[in-house]
Amino acid sequence: MVESAVENVDVRPVNKKENRALFERREKIQPKKARGDFRRLKWIIMAVTLSIYYVTPWIRWDRGEGAPDQAVLVDFATERFYFFFIELWPQEVYYITGLLIIAAVSLFLVTALFGRAWCGYSCPQTVWTDLFIFVERSIEGDRNARLKLDKAPMSISKLTKRVTKHSIWLLIGVLTGGAWVFYFADAPSLIVDLFTLEAAVIAYASVATLTATTYIFGGLMREQVCTYMCPWPRIQGAMVGDESLTVTYHGARGEPRGPHKKGQSWENSGHCIDCNQCVAVCPMGIDIRDGLQMECITCALCIDACNDVMDKVDLPRGLISYDTYAGQFDGTPDKKLKVRLIRPRTIAYALILAFVGAIMLFTLLNRSILDVNVIRDRNPLFVTLSDGSIRNGYTVKILNKLHAVRKYHVEVSGPAGLQSWFQKEGPKDHTMIVTVPGDSVSSVKLFVSIPSANIESKSSDLNVTVVDRETGETDTQGTSFKGPEK
Repeated sequence: MVESAVENVDVRPVNKKENRALFERREKIQPKKARGDFRRLKWIIMAVTLSIYYVTPWIRWDRGEGAPDQAVLVDFATERFYFFFIELWPQEVYYITGLLIIAAVSLFLVTALFGRAWCGYSCPQTVWTDLFIFVERSIEGDRNARLKLDKAPMSISKLTKRVTKHSIWLLIGVLTGGAWVFYFADAPSLIVDLFTLEAAVIAYASVATLTATTYIFGGLMREQVCTYMCPWPRIQGAMVGDESLTVTYHGARGEPRGPHKKGQSWENSGHCIDCNQCVAVCPMGIDIRDGLQMECITCALCIDACNDVMDKVDLPRGLISYDTYAGQFDGTPDKKLKVRLIRPRTIAYALILAFVGAIMLFTLLNRSILDVNVIRDRNPLFVTLSDGSIRNGYTVKILNKLHAVRKYHVEVSGPAGLQSWFQKEGPKDHTMIVTVPGDSVSSVKLFVSIPSANIESKSSDLNVTVVDRETGETDTQGTSFKGPEK
């Protein structure tokens, strides 16, 4: 018999590798409500992350006349990505690449330091599953009540609870899908179009798809997504080292485990009273006492449950805690946590982060508001004019990243005797002035001719320079001039 204040839970780790079978019906996990510091931390992170996700599309940011005022917007119509004061064009996709590198290396660094902290606290699957379990617990009760309801025959009460639960789950799914599409169009306008049935079909399809995936992943599949679908549990083995902090059961202190009578001495017995509270609160359906497992997302709810039990039996906390691999073999109850955050692996990750971040910051601060692309005609490669000179054709695309109209002068340099002009109606246009509307791209047809006597090879270097007539900013693009073989 255990201490009278501690409940001994009849539960088994159904998601343990040895206990689950691929060809048997899934045994539903009904986690018990946990109370403690880590559970409060998870509530805070859930509130912050969900608030960011749902509120961000409604934040306004003034970019001037003619520009969208949504702070974060992926605008496919104009091929633009807006993030507060940053405006990215398709030509600047390397910034997205840099962000992905930073995100990946940050994940590596966090894992090397704190194990799967991302999975346990910030992963969307974890956040929405927590939210769905909260709804389920609020309607059907805690673990024991839900287990009893599962076994009970269908009744008006049971049907009402189930319909209410699934209706709220679907509503959360709709809100999730709705919030996502608001990132791709003006949110106030789109929400009106959605309710008046005037939105594009792709908007309704996206909301429906994300509603279904949120409902299925967060409400029905839950731990199966992490166990079978997510690749990260299989990658983490290479990221977690002997000095990484992970949720750890201190077997040297806890074993041999077993029931404990009130007033009985703890001598020759472990501090684990085998109450199974750590298993009951685990949303993944495993037993942390079996050691580090692929299924563990290090949500630390088992720490809260165990600490609560230790308080009730007047033992020091920390039988389950964040610790290193070596620390789990220390059976001293009041031992100090020994962790070395600065080590070769973490230094390498930090340096990579600093390097990539510095490059992105430098390029962002020095990014040009002018971008030029010169495309040489390939058919025909060249034309021989009546005076014997050789002519090549080019398409010059000028990107004006400002919201105001700009005028640019185009200059061409190359072999001696070079002449250049724009193709327009009427006589040749040698003014070489291009007017580009704000926040757009203009294309002009450029012709360049060179006397055949001045062409030394079948391919000569040519430079096209575009100059902003107001600011003097320039952008030069190199290309080639093709002629006959000598």
